[in-house]
Amino acid sequence: MEVLKCLPCVPQCSLWLKICQQLLVAIALATAAACSKGTGATAAAAPKSESPATTAVPPEAAAPDSAPLPYIDSKRAFQYTREVTAFGPRYMGSENHKKLERYILDHIKGDQVEDDAFTADTVEGKFPVRNIIAKFPGTKDGIIVILGHYDTVYPLRNSGFVGANDGGSSTAILLEYANQLGGGGAGKKRDGYSVWLVWTDGEEAVRQWTDTDSVYGARHLAEKWEKDGTLKKIKALMVMDMIGDADLDIARNTKGAPWLLDLIYAAAERGGYQSHFYTQQGPIEDDHVPFVNRGVPCADVIDLDYGYNNVFWHSPQDTMDKLSPKSLEIVGDTILETIHMLDQR
Repeated sequence: MEVLKCLPCVPQCSLWLKICQQLLVAIALATAAACSKGTGATAAAAPKSESPATTAVPPEAAAPDSAPLPYIDSKRAFQYTREVTAFGPRYMGSENHKKLERYILDHIKGDQVEDDAFTADTVEGKFPVRNIIAKFPGTKDGIIVILGHYDTVYPLRNSGFVGANDGGSSTAILLEYANQLGGGGAGKKRDGYSVWLVWTDGEEAVRQWTDTDSVYGARHLAEKWEKDGTLKKIKALMVMDMIGDADLDIARNTKGAPWLLDLIYAAAERGGYQSHFYTQQGPIEDDHVPFVNRGVPCADVIDLDYGYNNVFWHSPQDTMDKLSPKSLEIVGDTILETIHMLDQR
């Protein structure tokens, strides 16, 4: 730089300019060579992240998931919903409830099935409660749990309430998941984590929702799994509830693990379903709460915007004509993709 400053006062400028240019090139080449050979403390002090050319490419960008998207049979799932709803009110202790238990068990015959049956002491007396668990073993060490309740609202037992969406759709989507997960044949493990489907009982309050008058089956199961060590093996737990609404809008239930909620949204994006997720958010209590309270990563997949001002919720208007196979497809495909993404973690 000092040479350039003196150029105006030197005769034969063109000659001097040529010499200076050659000198500058020589200096630049020498400097570059010295930098490229940097050793010792000077070379080590330069972090790679300072140069965009050496910045590591995130694994997601370097290797995008090319696996085919999973699809449920939405027409079959919708037919299951219709058949479940046709039993009528299915509150704990009712004959219709027992019929539905047999219906579920007949469907998963041949799978690995366990019962979690007990008697719940409630504000309205004692009720038989039965969680039904279908287990699909995997090659990886860990469990993904999907829950959905199959009971209907006890206080509405004489109102004509049949719970097509609230109880019917959650029961049905788990039946369809059983079809998808059981395709490998008896004794064959799925390539990924074990998946447990749980039809929970006693989710609804028998009088009015409180911490003690609600989620009877889930509370019992969470306590049981805490004692036997199962909770420590659960990688993710997802609840399906009211997922058949024709005007589907899955809320971001903030009573859950943010990373799992984000993963579900990413799965929805991959399927092109993201417009049906998370336009609303807030805390919602559901079957996942006893597990959240014990530190299990949970997500509640629920549409609690059912009709104008939620008018169809817990009313005799919760009927099949308010539901759509497309909504079951959106949720069903998204959660199957979420399972796939969890398997890759």
